[in-house]
Amino acid sequence: MQRWRGLEEIPADWGRSVVTIGSFDGVHRGHQLIINRVVERARERGVRSVVVTFDPHPSEVVRPGTHPPLLAPQPRRAELIEELGVDAVLVLPFTTEFSKESPEEFFRQVLVDALHACLVVEGPNFRFGHRAAGNVALLAELGRAADCGVEVVDLQVRGTVGDGEPFSSTLTRRLVASGDVAGAAEVLGRPHRVEGEVVRGAQRGREMGYPTANVDTVPHSAVPADGVYAGWLIAGRDGTLLPEGGQGGRMPAAISVGTNPTFDNTARTVEAYAIDRVGLDLYGLHVAVEFLVYLRGMEKFDSVEALLDRMADDVKRARELTDAG
Repeated sequence: MQRWRGLEEIPADWGRSVVTIGSFDGVHRGHQLIINRVVERARERGVRSVVVTFDPHPSEVVRPGTHPPLLAPQPRRAELIEELGVDAVLVLPFTTEFSKESPEEFFRQVLVDALHACLVVEGPNFRFGHRAAGNVALLAELGRAADCGVEVVDLQVRGTVGDGEPFSSTLTRRLVASGDVAGAAEVLGRPHRVEGEVVRGAQRGREMGYPTANVDTVPHSAVPADGVYAGWLIAGRDGTLLPEGGQGGRMPAAISVGTNPTFDNTARTVEAYAIDRVGLDLYGLHVAVEFLVYLRGMEKFDSVEALLDRMADDVKRARELTDAG
């Protein structure tokens, strides 16, 4: 898959394409419907498929300080989109100047001049251009004048979570924030993950026999509610996984999110203990932590011994759940 940042990186000889545009945070199952349709329509027409997204999130530029918690950083979103068979991802730097483009300017510059779109596939609530003035009706009108079709896809995927609420990034963020990582996985179609660099912490876990990777999460990450979780620690450099059986790979883990109240900490951290792995040295590596199941809330124990007893139980449950998962 080709990855472009900015219109100037699009090859000059790029031909016709089928395109969809959006933030696609999390690339959840609703997003997957629309992206799969783009790939399908492109193959039917013998052209290439393109997903257009933005960085940073538009709200951070239009309304600074309102950036929603991110379900996936931009490189991870590109990986997930690539797995769906897309030919190219175009990341448009979202600037104040760019935000002021009218819907007509955006359509001409991006879809007509740069991507030569023969079809645009969107959900019914798609908005574009300055102050989100453009909608699918305007998109269709502009498309007719430019020999570009518009297909609207029903994204109303529902499941058991959220009382049948349609799957969305907003629902996923709410589930993650409440600690319902199993529900978030239903929306995403995979476990929710956070990423970041392993940094040195207080090293209390190492002293107690449970050395943890202290993850400095990517800014704006959607970190689950405080508590203990079963999941996986995925170790690699620059997002590339290390070989299984080596110093990394996808390792079952017991994960702690919170301030560690037993030791009166105030900083909120994400720490993952790789179960049954000895001698790991992950400092400075980019890792991912995937959340499978919420085990319990964060507690303050009366003694280190009581904490160790509970940690042993947490690790046992996490081992059983990840083995089953």
